Amino acid sequence: MRSARSNAKTVRWRTSSRSQNTNCVEVAALGRSNASPVAMRDSKDRGGPMLVFERQRWRDFVASTKDGEFDHESPSG
Repeated sequence: MRSARSNAKTVRWRTSSRSQNTNCVEVAALGRSNASPVAMRDSKDRGGPMLVFERQRWRDFVASTKDGEFDHESPSG
């Protein structure tokens, strides 16, 4: 199996339409199967480090985000 770094050079990276100009991350599937890992990197440092997730863990994260699990409440007072 090729390394994630090798795969990262040949995949199609995507940026969320909700990303702001200076605070973006990019994601890419590191293979063609539904079980292929997903990578995430900082768009300002495309050659720098990236996080690689198992596909199911990535799906769980996206679902939790959509459900508001990571939303911060404003401090009251």
